[in-house]
Amino acid sequence: MPFPRESVRHPMAIRHLVVARVTPLTPTLVRITLTGDRLAGFASDGPADHVKVFFADPQTGILTLPELTPDGIRRPETGTIVSRDYTPRAFRPGDAASAAELDIDFVVHGTEGPASAWALSARPGDTLVVAGPRASRLAPTGLARAVLLADETALPALSRWLELLPPDVAITALLDVENAAVADYLPDGLRVRADILWLFRENGQGLQLAALQGLGAIGDDTFVFGAGEAGALVPVRRHLRRELGLPADQVALSGYWRRGVANLDHHAPIDPSDPD
Repeated sequence: MPFPRESVRHPMAIRHLVVARVTPLTPTLVRITLTGDRLAGFASDGPADHVKVFFADPQTGILTLPELTPDGIRRPETGTIVSRDYTPRAFRPGDAASAAELDIDFVVHGTEGPASAWALSARPGDTLVVAGPRASRLAPTGLARAVLLADETALPALSRWLELLPPDVAITALLDVENAAVADYLPDGLRVRADILWLFRENGQGLQLAALQGLGAIGDDTFVFGAGEAGALVPVRRHLRRELGLPADQVALSGYWRRGVANLDHHAPIDPSDPD
């Protein structure tokens, strides 16, 4: 059965924000809480929305930003734009007594990548530039069950799915993460929302596909979302779309990163040899 998903457009904005807090969540995940007057009007209503976060060019140390013009976004004639896409974990609009705040969770894996390097050194008072989201694609309606697949990079989106799906939707989550320490990312209130199977890569590779196959047939009342390393999602997609024969509107898979590729476009097909 088709699952309607409404899309909501947002006015484009490039926001210069300030770090309010840095909160370690696990040994490899850190939450950066941002604040600033330019958060006025910020909106992120979908479970897998993305903002663009901009960093200084590691080669020059220069931060180059796009320009917002009446005709849309314009790239500058000089400089290198370095950006990465992130799912906003939470937004609190603030009130008369408190400032608006935006949480973005970063996977940290050393100082080679610009995002990880920035997050490891971030301190209150530092600045960060964030653009978007341009639009929100809301959670689907009309489903009885959801199967959610994620690795560390998709845990913010996974958390938003758990929060935004109606309480009468049964949820199974298959989480492909490095080790048991990552399980601390989810607070108790979200853990009870789903039947969660933690799949630790230290115990072997391909566990997510095996766990998915172990679920057996997936009915037409079930929606499947998956995000993470694109290469690992190729056999997952093949199982869902080819072996089980699920239609495209019942499956939403997104490669948030690809091993060996810098700044992967998450809109690109999971499997370029077999796109929808």
